[in-house]
Amino acid sequence: MVKLLLILFIGLAFESTGVVLLKKGMTELGSLDRVSAAEIIRLVKVGSVNPRILLGVFFEALFFLSLLILMSKSEISFLWPLTGLSFVFATLAAMWFLHEQVSSIRWVGVIFIMIGAGLISYSEHVKSPVSTPTSSPASARP
Repeated sequence: MVKLLLILFIGLAFESTGVVLLKKGMTELGSLDRVSAAEIIRLVKVGSVNPRILLGVFFEALFFLSLLILMSKSEISFLWPLTGLSFVFATLAAMWFLHEQVSSIRWVGVIFIMIGAGLISYSEHVKSPVSTPTSSPASARP
């Protein structure tokens, strides 16, 4: 389980890095004043050559790859709620790299997310092993 959590945390670091880079890249492109086909096409054209956006997409792809690895090795009911820790990582990244102010109510939400992730992780730790049926001597054939 430690290996899975390590892969998860590395993936979440990739995801947060991607989000920060995408935000910085989008800030460089300018704001979306109105939603129209022409404006979206403009953003796609300009964004497809923006180094920060491209790097952000790359880091998001690394996160997706780590998620695929985790899905192949663990139960989705365990894994998917833990991806909620991306909100914790993104909040910290927004503070450190984007210099965003985080209100106390948001910190309360981050703490609840961490408590939930801890409970999910603990539930995996205390999960009773599934018993496998064994053949009894009386039912064995000669």
